Amino acid sequence: MYKIKIDAFEGPMDLLLHLINRLEIDIYDIPMAEITEQYVGYIHAMKELELDVASEYLVMAATLLAIKSKMLLPKHEEESHEDEGDGIGYEEDPRDELVEKLLEYRKFKNAANEFKVLEEERNLVFTKPPSDLSEFSQPGEVVRMDLNISLYDMLGAFQKLLRRQKLQKPLFTKVARQEMSIEKRMDEIVADLRVFGGRKTFYELFPIPDKEHIVVTFLAVLELMKLNEIFVDQEGNFSEIFVAAKDGVEAVGSY
Repeated sequence: MYKIKIDAFEGPMDLLLHLINRLEIDIYDIPMAEITEQYVGYIHAMKELELDVASEYLVMAATLLAIKSKMLLPKHEEESHEDEGDGIGYEEDPRDELVEKLLEYRKFKNAANEFKVLEEERNLVFTKPPSDLSEFSQPGEVVRMDLNISLYDMLGAFQKLLRRQKLQKPLFTKVARQEMSIEKRMDEIVADLRVFGGRKTFYELFPIPDKEHIVVTFLAVLELMKLNEIFVDQEGNFSEIFVAAKDGVEAVGSY
């Protein structure tokens, strides 16, 4: 069994902010039980894929669990030793430090996105008239589309897939082990999409309830996305994810 490492995530703060936005949570009033469960679920999914989970992700998971534990403890009112009329002192919310870091991270992330937009707009400006390149165009050429689906969404779909396979797993089963490479699975996925009209749901790509087959298939899908050989689209948030082959894409065994 080979190990595969993919540097696909920007860090634990990026993952945490993604979960807050996805679940439409108020960043100033984070439900620690729910956000911790979701975060730990993503970490487990990354481990199932045998990705190299950096220590900073585990540190954030421990931090979330610590905050969750503090919020479960009963609150004790401390006696005030100040002058009469001051009342009970303010008890600090254990989430305050995390919220402050998230707000700071979001500010820099938004700034980075604005710079990216400016860069893209600047790339559209040329200092010479456009040249006629029609003679170089290929018939049936596919224009690349911007997808709204991120790697976080794909990882979330993988989590659901693991839960489905676990629920549907028979009590007794015997599966013959077959070695399969990612390149071979990529060929099979493209050929399968061709047979079914070029489009299938994400879950239909995982017909075999075997962990190795599931992991290899998922990594093959990510590689095909990276090579721009397939389209992955979703009509709305939390809706079904569809995978489609591009026109003119044949077997990819030469990768």
